[in-house]
Amino acid sequence: MESPRCYCDNLKVSDFSYELPPDLIAQEPLADRSASRMLLIDRATGTWKDGHFRDLPLYLGGGDCLVLNDSRVMPSRLYGHRAGGTGSVEVLFLKPLTTDRRTWQVLVRPGRRLHEGSVVEFDDTLGGVILDTGERGERKLKLLGGGDIDEVLNRIGHMPLPPYIRRDDTKQDRERYQTVYAQEAGSAAAPTAGLHFTTQMLDKCQQAGADIARVTLHVGLGTFSPLHTDEVKSVHLHSERYQIEGPQAAKIAAAKRRVAVGTTSVRTLETWGQRDELAGETDIFIYPGHQFKLVDAMLTNFHLPESSLMLLVCAFGGTELMLDAYRHAVRERYRFFSYGDCMLIV
Repeated sequence: MESPRCYCDNLKVSDFSYELPPDLIAQEPLADRSASRMLLIDRATGTWKDGHFRDLPLYLGGGDCLVLNDSRVMPSRLYGHRAGGTGSVEVLFLKPLTTDRRTWQVLVRPGRRLHEGSVVEFDDTLGGVILDTGERGERKLKLLGGGDIDEVLNRIGHMPLPPYIRRDDTKQDRERYQTVYAQEAGSAAAPTAGLHFTTQMLDKCQQAGADIARVTLHVGLGTFSPLHTDEVKSVHLHSERYQIEGPQAAKIAAAKRRVAVGTTSVRTLETWGQRDELAGETDIFIYPGHQFKLVDAMLTNFHLPESSLMLLVCAFGGTELMLDAYRHAVRERYRFFSYGDCMLIV
């Protein structure tokens, strides 16, 4: 089923807003990953019903293919201090810019103190120097010292919980802010729709007749960066790395219905559908009017108002239907965002 067309000449980001009480933003994961609620949305009838994630296998069958993003979240937030100073600084490692992984795209805080030429020390083995500043506040950082960045991140790095989770990360987040099927490390945020799955739930989906395919999109600024303009046609997202292995592509191509788990899987599939390329960099921005080529159904969490992900969901489900469904979810006190509940859009 293709997405509803949008004939607005001057689509505004502010058209994709809704009121969310702050107490509905989930601050902690549920004890049981698969215990979340799930709002089932039927695009054909324009209706929805309340349910639970554990019901997902009931909506799957032969010919379906669940498409998972198997990127692994890095403990990519490091704390250090400016060389010669005492004040703490924070560096979020987004993606390597060189094959030797010695030059990175990063976000820093406080930005006013970390300009070109600033040197940051993380521990006695590793530091970095800011090479330049990007258009939207990101920095290019070159590593200094003999330390290995992956070893340092694993040893003293923090999980990059989003700012709407108003607490410090804990040891529990190392496991819970990660899908059970995560493989290659490379993401600076979790593909959160996948957080609901346990190995048992994946088995039940297969027992229902669904095949499972994996793609990889390393989540970075292209997914979670705020939009800096109200003119949708002026939005340009940062690029992110993706890859689909040949055998996985064959599974997806053979499916009668492709059920994308999360917006990152959607962006990967639609990039492939547009370019016919199984690997590369994508800055695809999906908003109402997009004609979906490979995605037939979508499992997704609830997203921030006026975000690129909110526009993507409205492109797939229809803006009016999705905003109405979001308002219903608020009334019914669903849990929102990364550690929150989910919706299945068919």
